Amino acid sequence: MGVARLLAKGWVVFCLFAGAHALALDLRGSVPPLQAATGAAICVFLFAAMGLLFVAGFGLSSAGGPHLLRTRLASRRFLPGFDGAVFLAFVAVSFAQIFVIPFIGGSAAGHGLQKAMDFVVPGLAGIDARLSACGITPLYIYSISLSSAVTWLLAMIFLASAVSRIRLSAGLLRLERVQHPTPFGPTVLAAIYGTVAIIAFQLLYMGSAYPLLPCKAFYRVTGAVLIGLAPLLLSYLIYASLVALVASGPEHHDRES
Repeated sequence: MGVARLLAKGWVVFCLFAGAHALALDLRGSVPPLQAATGAAICVFLFAAMGLLFVAGFGLSSAGGPHLLRTRLASRRFLPGFDGAVFLAFVAVSFAQIFVIPFIGGSAAGHGLQKAMDFVVPGLAGIDARLSACGITPLYIYSISLSSAVTWLLAMIFLASAVSRIRLSAGLLRLERVQHPTPFGPTVLAAIYGTVAIIAFQLLYMGSAYPLLPCKAFYRVTGAVLIGLAPLLLSYLIYASLVALVASGPEHHDRES
């Protein structure tokens, strides 16, 4: 749950998700499959390498030397645990919406979910207002709104599921810090993650970011990432901040509870 590892995992997920959407957009635009796959793979590799190089530099400067950094990257802790596997599964489900929404969008279940999430997530109204101002057709607005509603639902389910095991995760974080000390303690991590989560919450959940987007962004990879991935990343960040916050408290509190 360290900063470098969290950044690395988040960047890899972002690159793969954005690359998959770029590939899907190219295929819809009648680009030959081999050409589309090659272009997407090159872009994903370059962007992933650039981000991971930055993260590795950050980890190298704070991990106590190259040997310790190699030990951390080679350890099994870099592989996703149960919560990480659930998160990746939800990311895959969110991406699969581009194939499913056209079939379920007009159903009663689709309309019901969209209306329910409109009530729960204020940011969905911001998306609708921005798309309406762009002169986009109501059918496309509804499709994007429903896709965003599904993603927010997945994000809430993941957060509720992960928080139910938060004391176990906090205990693992304590053990990890004993074995591999880091310059950031749990209190500092909780403050960093919490600050970023609050800003992202205002931008995404409350919808402050959507009026700032150009209209063409909703037709491109930028809109796909904001609609289909950003809520899930926000839920994971909130979970990470809560784990760090619980881990910063005295251990005997967990035992007594």
